[in-house]
Amino acid sequence: MRHSVNYHFCQRFHVPALEAYEWCTNYDPIDPALMHEKAERRISRICEGTILLTDTYPTRDRSIRKQKLVNLYPDRLSWTSTHLTGPNKYSQFLYEIVPEGKKASRLEFRGLHIERARKEDLDEKRIESLANRLRDEDSTAWILLAGEMEGELGTY
Repeated sequence: MRHSVNYHFCQRFHVPALEAYEWCTNYDPIDPALMHEKAERRISRICEGTILLTDTYPTRDRSIRKQKLVNLYPDRLSWTSTHLTGPNKYSQFLYEIVPEGKKASRLEFRGLHIERARKEDLDEKRIESLANRLRDEDSTAWILLAGEMEGELGTY
């Protein structure tokens, strides 16, 4: 059985919105390392505004491969990432960069995490706990990315 787990957070950037959007959507094989993840990333440009990311995570027994379809919406400074394969298949993440004046912006992140579990394994309390853990993990990754972005682009 699958359960949906919704969560969200915001991350402030000391970078103008358009520059933040361009930095965030300029995918690179070293991106996982910026978030302190051990993964190998392949990037395939499907067509204008659509990218396929294939991340392979080594484990002791085998590797886990996650394919994510990314759709870019530059006119709205937003993008989506949908898991096509991997343990959380069908999970979808929405990202939007919101201007905060001329010199700053923030990321509005919304996650829809699909968790496979037996019905009795995920009651409301466990789903809330999972949502909090996922929010903490993802927001920590974006704190690291914000630091990298501001270091690379400079703060205003």
